[in-house]
Amino acid sequence: MPARFDLTLMPKKNSGLAKFLGFFLAVLFFFVANSPAQTAAHSPGWVVLPVDEYRTLHARAYPTEREPEPPPVEATLTRVDYDLRINGDLASGRAGLTVDVLKDGWVRVPIPAGLLVREARLDGKLVSLVPIVGGKAGGQLSALLSRPGRAVLVLEIALPVATSAGEESISLPSAASGVTRASVQIPRQGVDVRLAGGLLSEKSESGAESKWIAYGRGNEVLTFTWRRKTEDHRATQPLRLRGSLTQLLGLGEDSTSINAEVNLEVTQGAAHEAKIQIPDRVTINQVLGAMVADWVVKDNELSVTFLEPVEQQARFVITGETRTSREGQIDIPLLRLLNAERETGGVAVEVLGAGEIKDAKSEGLESADATDLGEMVASRQSQSLNAFRFRPGPTKLARSLRVDVARYTPQAVLMANVEEARYQVLITGEGKVLVQARYAIRNNQRNFLKVTLPAGATLWTASLAGRAVRPGQSPDGSLLLPLDKARSGEEAPEFAVEIVYLARGSAWNDKGQFKLSLPALDLPVSHTGLLVYHPPLFKVTPEPGTFRIVAYVNPSSAALNPHMPLSSPIGGAGGGKRGGVVAGVGSDVAMLEMAPSAPVPEPDLDFKDETKSKQAKAATMSLLDKFRADALAGKRAGILPIRVSFPAFGPSLFLVSELTAENQSPSAEITFQRDKKAGGK
Repeated sequence: MPARFDLTLMPKKNSGLAKFLGFFLAVLFFFVANSPAQTAAHSPGWVVLPVDEYRTLHARAYPTEREPEPPPVEATLTRVDYDLRINGDLASGRAGLTVDVLKDGWVRVPIPAGLLVREARLDGKLVSLVPIVGGKAGGQLSALLSRPGRAVLVLEIALPVATSAGEESISLPSAASGVTRASVQIPRQGVDVRLAGGLLSEKSESGAESKWIAYGRGNEVLTFTWRRKTEDHRATQPLRLRGSLTQLLGLGEDSTSINAEVNLEVTQGAAHEAKIQIPDRVTINQVLGAMVADWVVKDNELSVTFLEPVEQQARFVITGETRTSREGQIDIPLLRLLNAERETGGVAVEVLGAGEIKDAKSEGLESADATDLGEMVASRQSQSLNAFRFRPGPTKLARSLRVDVARYTPQAVLMANVEEARYQVLITGEGKVLVQARYAIRNNQRNFLKVTLPAGATLWTASLAGRAVRPGQSPDGSLLLPLDKARSGEEAPEFAVEIVYLARGSAWNDKGQFKLSLPALDLPVSHTGLLVYHPPLFKVTPEPGTFRIVAYVNPSSAALNPHMPLSSPIGGAGGGKRGGVVAGVGSDVAMLEMAPSAPVPEPDLDFKDETKSKQAKAATMSLLDKFRADALAGKRAGILPIRVSFPAFGPSLFLVSELTAENQSPSAEITFQRDKKAGGK
């Protein structure tokens, strides 16, 4: 019978015994499995395993403990401390290297390159240093350590002292350490030291020695450079200085602001303070500057104290105020720089608010451009600014300035505004829209009025104060209408600007909605009136919006009530006879759909006055003659403006709105429905 083996995995606590039994059973199983008796068929219940599979199963049942990963580095140089003493051309002392060993066994710790090492000790015992062979660090010394943990390697070192142009220096090499501290002693006093690659934290002198303590960056060379102090006798020399004083005064309604910029240049000695002469009734509010420690005003004299004596240059700014007359002859208070061998600069005066300087009388001053007085004056953009420069001469040269100021009333401030806008709109059943727009404008600052017509609109005519004008065109396609401009200081009168244009929309069916868009102006509009004439076969209802329906009223502006009215509105369901249209305007007039209605009085053209009629005819003939002359000369005459009388016809609605912002296109929406009682189908 074949042998049976019960392979039982032993507990981990008996791992030694289990390994022995496992090995014994594996060997026994190998011989039994390869014996001749095993060539026959195996009986049920037998398990035959190769030795390799058994070992695999055994390793999974009893896994070995994983060994810890090695540290990323063998050792680290944590800190380097130098304690050196300068002795002639050599700096000698000690260097303490704090090393943390992280690996079991021997590790190599490199010594900072460039150090001349006399001996090395670890825990008071001498340590041998060996050079690193090969690589970039070929020839660099290193110490071999075998004990893990922290250790302090003490090196006896020496460094050469370099000399150049009266200066001496030593350089401590860079090392991959977190902290580098250096203490250097030199056997003499009166030495100025300069440090590169670190920070000087302490400097002391005792007896006949000077000591410096510095901290450096581990990856940079730490360099000490020193030289003998040179005695400076500037503080004992008499003070000599030159200065520049520039003033800017703003003449306001109630008070005058004073801003002064002072620049000092010391040519000999050292300046502890600066003194400025202050006129009467001038109050100093603030003195600002990087070197200013304190300031005080006493007996019309401003004393500015510096943080430390100024040996080269200093700058500070003075701000103050005073009370002067509102207008008329005004004496300008001038500041003076005291104790200066030469004083340069100037003064600038500007009027704050509505006013200007009519005349100026000066002594010791010369007229100058604002850009000649520096950035403080050149940055001002006032139109009423007068600038003066100090005339060269002795420091006690008399200076005075008197200006004549004229003030304007607040109503004379420049402005441009549309006081009132009136629109007459004629809508046909085919959707064609004829619009007459009239604007009452006040202006004393604008040259053009920018008008943006609705999309697809065609301009027929334009006029300014009753005179036909040819408008220009802006790059975006808008119209540019010339404007009358009042003089500065005068109240701007009202004048009228009128345009007539044609637009096309969708045809009116039995019922629907119609949106009426009006031109957009680049000026604000105070109030707007809209008179809409619509086909008599439709009932029209305005939708709520910007416009509201009211009873018709005449324009409130006198500029929109000329002695030659173009038409009279007819309210309700009444009609009107079409007004006359100048021949040759275009075929669009013939396409206007007009239904018969009650007659309307013809417009009063006021041609009864024979004198005015002759003047109008003469002006027309002059315009035609000029047109023909330009055409014969080959000049581009353009389109001749034609004045068109608006054809008021059909029932009407009157709508009003208030306060239309600039560049905003007002619009009104109306709902229409065919009126069967009026003859509609």
